[in-house]
Amino acid sequence: MEITVLGATGATGLELTRQALDRGHTVVAIARSPQRIAVPDSPRLIRVAADVRDPAGIASALSGRAIVVSGLGVAKGDKPGVLTAGARAVVAAGPARIVWLGAFGTGRSGRAAGALTRTLLRMLGDLDDKVTADETIHDAGGTVFHAGPLGNGPLSPARRTVALDSVPRRLFPARVSRATVAAAMLDEAENPRHAAGIAVPLDR
Repeated sequence: MEITVLGATGATGLELTRQALDRGHTVVAIARSPQRIAVPDSPRLIRVAADVRDPAGIASALSGRAIVVSGLGVAKGDKPGVLTAGARAVVAAGPARIVWLGAFGTGRSGRAAGALTRTLLRMLGDLDDKVTADETIHDAGGTVFHAGPLGNGPLSPARRTVALDSVPRRLFPARVSRATVAAAMLDEAENPRHAAGIAVPLDR
């Protein structure tokens, strides 16, 4: 299977790229600076330079790609709107399957996260870009993963993915490793179970 990873130099994007290669997939890894994708070269790794803020460039990079998995985030110095630009570019390319990374407590998962978490997230910055990007993917029939605070721990042997209405109630969202999030997103890319919905990855 060929899987296209958007934002492949970010922490989650790198984990998606590594795990997809480990699963035997061909990976089209897209980043502004593809030489910074810190995984060994492989005959199944195709590095592509493209920027979601360049509509023509990203359209060319995504053309003909059937499965797009996004670890796209907001880097220091990015202007507002980078996530929305990425979501619109992916949708415009028309892949058969989109798996997108969002944040638990924003948009549709806000109520499940609770008022305290929503307040803390608002204090961290403007969430409009995240919410608009998520809704763009939802409207196109993609799956959005709303992950709690991300950590650098290992892939959890007890990991699971639940629908939004099955998330355990907590005062604060459970921390989850990037490895677990990447594995859950790749599971969805391989075998869709949460199309046009929100999926929440959990370490246990």
